[in-house]
Amino acid sequence: MRLRNSRLRTKVTALLLCLTALWAFAAWVTLGEGADLLRAATLNRGVADPGDALTVQLQQERRLSLVHLGQRGAGAKEALRVQRARTDAAAHAFTDQAGSTSVGLAASDTLDLRLRQVFRRIEGLKAARVSIDAGKVDRVRAATTYTEVIDSIYRARDALAGVGDEPIAKDARTFAEMSRATEILSQEDALIAGALAAGALTGAERGQFALIVGAQRFARAEAANELPQADRQRYDELVGGAAFTRLRQLEDRLVQGGAPPGPEQWRGAVDPVMAGLDSTVHKGRDGLVERATPVAAGVIIRLLLVGGLGLLAVIASIVLSVTTTRAVLAQLKKVRDAARELSDERLPRVVERIGRGEEVDVAVEAPPLTFGDDEIGAVSRAFNSVQESAVRVAVEQAELRRSVSDILLSLARRTQGLVHRQLTVLDVMERRASEPEELRDLFRLDHLATRMRRNAENLIVLSGSSPGRTWRRSVPMIDVVRGALAEVEDYTRVQLLLTGEATLAGKAVGDVVHLLAELIENAVSFSPPYTMVQVGGQVVANGYVFEIEDRGLGMTPEELQAANARIAEPPGFRRTGTARLGLYVVARLAERHQIQVQLKASQYGGTTVVVLVPRELIGTAPEPEAEQDRDGVPAIPAPRTAFGAAPGTAPGTAWGATATALRPPPATALRPPPATGRPARPVAEGPRDLAVGAGPLSAGPLSDGPLSDGPLSDGPVRDRPALDAAVNDGPANDGWGSGGTAPLNGPAAGVAKAPLPVGHAAGAEAPETRVPAAAPASARVQDEVAAHGGQSAATGAPESGQDEPAIPAFTPSGLPVRVPQASLAPGLKTDDAAPAREQDEDERSPEEIRAIMDSFQSGTRLGRAQAAKLTEGEA
Repeated sequence: MRLRNSRLRTKVTALLLCLTALWAFAAWVTLGEGADLLRAATLNRGVADPGDALTVQLQQERRLSLVHLGQRGAGAKEALRVQRARTDAAAHAFTDQAGSTSVGLAASDTLDLRLRQVFRRIEGLKAARVSIDAGKVDRVRAATTYTEVIDSIYRARDALAGVGDEPIAKDARTFAEMSRATEILSQEDALIAGALAAGALTGAERGQFALIVGAQRFARAEAANELPQADRQRYDELVGGAAFTRLRQLEDRLVQGGAPPGPEQWRGAVDPVMAGLDSTVHKGRDGLVERATPVAAGVIIRLLLVGGLGLLAVIASIVLSVTTTRAVLAQLKKVRDAARELSDERLPRVVERIGRGEEVDVAVEAPPLTFGDDEIGAVSRAFNSVQESAVRVAVEQAELRRSVSDILLSLARRTQGLVHRQLTVLDVMERRASEPEELRDLFRLDHLATRMRRNAENLIVLSGSSPGRTWRRSVPMIDVVRGALAEVEDYTRVQLLLTGEATLAGKAVGDVVHLLAELIENAVSFSPPYTMVQVGGQVVANGYVFEIEDRGLGMTPEELQAANARIAEPPGFRRTGTARLGLYVVARLAERHQIQVQLKASQYGGTTVVVLVPRELIGTAPEPEAEQDRDGVPAIPAPRTAFGAAPGTAPGTAWGATATALRPPPATALRPPPATGRPARPVAEGPRDLAVGAGPLSAGPLSDGPLSDGPLSDGPVRDRPALDAAVNDGPANDGWGSGGTAPLNGPAAGVAKAPLPVGHAAGAEAPETRVPAAAPASARVQDEVAAHGGQSAATGAPESGQDEPAIPAFTPSGLPVRVPQASLAPGLKTDDAAPAREQDEDERSPEEIRAIMDSFQSGTRLGRAQAAKLTEGEA
């Protein structure tokens, strides 16, 4: 938890903790110096002292081992055995003390590692002794074995912790270097003692001796330069003595290749020098201990002072802080109570009145708080300014929100009116167009205009108003869903699976169409383009339920929970991000009609949206006639044959067994036929329209021009054909195509009135345009109808004995209609009309012709592309 969000007591406690931590740090630093002294004393007793004793014994054993290798006498062997016992005792003492728990706690990681190396070297002496006793090694290798053990002890001594006083630490390092010089002199003594016992000095030993002498003199000179004054004086006296002079002369003679001295002469020169060097080192270390004693006493005194006085200061700070905090908290409690009364009682009343549009007097509703002239009083005065500004800003923001909502509503209404006019103009242009390419572009514009209308309605919803598209009569659910599909760009990827018959109350039709369009478009947009989006619907106990299921990436459980919460309780528009406008619109529309919308994970990995329309808005049977809404837009119900429903479908069967069965109507369903008496040429549907079809038809255009980059039909026919009411000529047509439809490759047998234009006023007479029905019936249905003696469902031709339909004399454009054999003499006329008609019935359907043309065009384009590549290669 952050300190700035903590209570005052916590903050004061934090200050006291900081003071206590400062005191603890000072005490710890002082205690650390004392701990260093204790650790140095522990390591000196456990490592340094036994290590020095073991070093002396190893030096003696090394010299006697070389003498034994050189002489091989009984006396030398016995002396070596006694010395080995002494060495073992010193080694055992060193191992016990250096491996103790106290040394382990005081030792650093480096010292612990080096001590383990010493222990391994000591264990290795056993094998070296066996080799020496057997005479398997020479004197140089034997000396090297002991030297390595002694060097490991010196390296362990170098890792010992020292005192914090730098001069004392520097002098300690100097005496350690002097001790190393003494060890090198011991190596020199052992090598010469072995050679004298053997009676000769080999060439290898002479070379080794020269190296040892040089190293010994260099180490001793370096250490002597750093000795303290008193110790340097003792060292100078030793160097100037007769014994040191004799030793130097003997060393020079041996290095220069002279004869070795006698044993007595060598011992008389080397023993006094080694004893003098050892005395200098020990006296120097004793002096260091005497110098370090006052330093240790000072550390202990500082520890007592810092610990005692610092603890008293901390206690006094705690007492003062507690009393001051209590006084401040008492005043702040008064300010808190007054601010709580303002925030919990008075200010909410002010905001509520502002929301109702009432006038608010800031001075009356937010009276100032007074708490004296101290710092707490200054805080209260600042709070007075804050609350006055908050009330004033709340008033201004309420007015600003109302203004923004009014502006959005005005812009949306204007845009809505322009889009309605645009749809009217497009409708007129579509009726006059006859070329498929031109119709395709008009339908694309028509679809974009439909989406623009939905966007305008989104703005109206965001402004808090109603879009205004309402119906006075109930509308079948299938037409409601079709109206929603007409507003979705990728409608061909949607598969309808509706069961049962139900209607939706007219007051909720526009909002439900809008809600479903938003959800379906979201499902299509967030799923791969090669997958289908299933829209199911059925009547349930509590109303009518829609299920929209996609196969996209889906949502995490946290995202689903957040989205469902946002739909159940839609936030204010000011808290809605631009990326969540569609969800906000769905929430507002669902809230308006008490519709329940819930998102859940799909078993296909995507998302399933369940929309439950309440039972109060659901009817059981569709209205018998289509109505127009009060905006002049025809009502949603449309003849079901216009959408390709199979004639004879029993109520309650599944709608949308295939995607093409219930997709929005193709353009050919609402286009007037040519006046030539030939079958109407179907408008080419785009590949996305054919992608969900049941047959393997090609998606290419009918024209032989170059293919465009996009599909021929960029979206469904706008929702007006799905929403408009088409009036049938014959009373026998019940809207489900029971009378059959005409095939596209034969003469039209059934006609339907075209829907009213978008801008046509309700109740006005619309120009009646006869158009062919939308889709051919299946062969199975034709056989069934023919078997029952009824009119052919495929051709719609009258039964035998009925009159042929009259052929008009002129086309709508004023051109005469050509009638076969009308101008021939009576004797030249033939009776081939009937067989010709029978032959026409066996001709290819438009879909087959379109597939053939598409294959032809694809082959042509492929040949041209290959020819172009060959031409480029030759160039």
